[in-house]
Amino acid sequence: MIIGTAGHIDHGKTALLQALTGQAGDRRQEERLRGITIDLGYLYASLGEPDLTGFIDVPGHERFVHNMLAGACGIDSVLLVVAADDGVMPQTREHLAIVELLGIRRALVALTKIDRVEPSRIAEVQRQVEALLEAGPLSGAPIFPVSSVSGEGIDALRAHLLEQATEVQARREDGHFRLSIDRAFSVTGAGVVVTGTAIAGRTQVGDELSLGPSGRKVRVRGLHAQNQTAQAAQAGQRVALNLSGERLSVADISRGDWLVTPELQDGTQRIDIEFTLLASEARELRHWTPVHIHLGAQDVTGRIALLEGECLAPGGHVHAQLLLNAPAHAVHGDRVVLRDQSAQRTLGGGRVLDPFAPPRNRHRQARLAVLRALAGDTLEDVLPGLLPSALNGLDPALLERQFNRPRKTWRLPDEALEITTRLGPRLFERGTWDYLGKSLVAALQRFHDSQPDELGPDRDRLRRYALPLLERPIFIALLEQALAEGKVEASGPWLHLPGHRVRLTDEEEALKARLWPLLAASCFNPPWVRDIARELDVEEEQVRQLLRKLARLGALQQVVKDLFYPEQTIRLLASQVLEMERQSGVIRAAAFRDQIQLGRKRSIQLLEHFDRIGFTRRFGNERKVRRDSALASEDEVS
Repeated sequence: MIIGTAGHIDHGKTALLQALTGQAGDRRQEERLRGITIDLGYLYASLGEPDLTGFIDVPGHERFVHNMLAGACGIDSVLLVVAADDGVMPQTREHLAIVELLGIRRALVALTKIDRVEPSRIAEVQRQVEALLEAGPLSGAPIFPVSSVSGEGIDALRAHLLEQATEVQARREDGHFRLSIDRAFSVTGAGVVVTGTAIAGRTQVGDELSLGPSGRKVRVRGLHAQNQTAQAAQAGQRVALNLSGERLSVADISRGDWLVTPELQDGTQRIDIEFTLLASEARELRHWTPVHIHLGAQDVTGRIALLEGECLAPGGHVHAQLLLNAPAHAVHGDRVVLRDQSAQRTLGGGRVLDPFAPPRNRHRQARLAVLRALAGDTLEDVLPGLLPSALNGLDPALLERQFNRPRKTWRLPDEALEITTRLGPRLFERGTWDYLGKSLVAALQRFHDSQPDELGPDRDRLRRYALPLLERPIFIALLEQALAEGKVEASGPWLHLPGHRVRLTDEEEALKARLWPLLAASCFNPPWVRDIARELDVEEEQVRQLLRKLARLGALQQVVKDLFYPEQTIRLLASQVLEMERQSGVIRAAAFRDQIQLGRKRSIQLLEHFDRIGFTRRFGNERKVRRDSALASEDEVS
């Protein structure tokens, strides 16, 4: 168990811990000289249980609240210290507000320095504390009058702490390892050591971890858990890690950096949260207010964007987006505390809903509905609400990072359906996926009704026509399923419903039989419409209309006006382009011209045609093949 102190300056927090444990803890020379706690102090002691209990001594001075916040990360229970002679003071209230914002729901109150006051004063201060706690989630927390000098009440407090230790549930170990660094120092003969409270997961000697926000790789050379040498450490323990890495030094590490498994190394600068403004605030909070954001041991500046209005009254609750000036590490459910721009006053706090918030459309009702669905505590709580609104499905890899839940631990709802796409698997609600399939078929029917003389659209045109909001890989997966089930058919690049055909008249069939040998015999240099008309002694317009109809049927492709290539010829030219890229890495017009033995003008026309149909993409005077093109892959819909 990890216990953190809280309370006003000079209310006896450090002395109380020494009386409880018999240890002085980490005291710096400046702290001993000034007689106050400036930075975090740590000590470990047995309260009577087999395992050591970790204690974090935090500073009470208002100037060091940011240090207190760094120590509050990951504690299981708070020991609120109130001096009987002073009573409830400003930092008592602020520390309590921070504890509540951090979601800490186990607390004890130590009423210190009772040896200095009369019993009536003790009773009065006890009533003050009860009134302070009454309105919040820590109402009813036990209060222990104690004296660190005489030892009065210390045994009762220690016994209750021991009782709490048996009630604290072990934190989940099925997530990836996360630790927020609160100290970094160098040990002679060992090198760099960092300390912090393990928030989630498990690590052991030899593991490779990522040091955030830089993503630098480090290795665990050795570790201590709860101040004892160990081979492994887990969530809920105070951990000291001896790290090794290329040219790693203490100067490379700052308080607030995160030590995580590589799966969690991606940082974020946009975080959606549910935010509560403290009722004690004197004025409302406005949209785009500059703030200090405390996440774990990290303190980063940024702004808060309110998503439901331009201002928030004291005590109000709202969805908001935090825009950070530096990368941070967060997962769903993390607690954040916000302080004002000058870091003098705690404004409020909340819980992380989406650590990778979108930069656009954050105010839309659809986005707010997603945030409301994310209000659940676990992935299993959230998925039933997220899936129906996810038109493009949910990315399992992003969910794993967002919730710090390895895929093997998931329990998907019955209505969830996993679809394989070219960008990896996506999760859909079965009803949503069925709706998309029906929408595709219905749109294709509308296309046939409106343009009966066309065989059908190509793939990209159909996506724009039927389901423009679908991401391309999702649409391709949907289309491939419809093709496999026989609900849609393909004729060349054209897609149509089964049974839909555009047929040539007898006259057109006769003309096709005469002109087709001319197109086929010319290989890469077919004749123009005027040349075909002159050769066959027919009207140009008649030839032109027939060739356009054959193009709609997928038999031809029109490269430029009045110049048509058979589909097979286009595929041969595409194979030449693919081979050229394999050999040279790029496609150049001059090389393509030499390859097909045609003039530069015709070569450019063909390359520009490939650009238009999505087979190639031009970069200056060079081109690259688009790997998602139908001509580039045999796996594509043809």
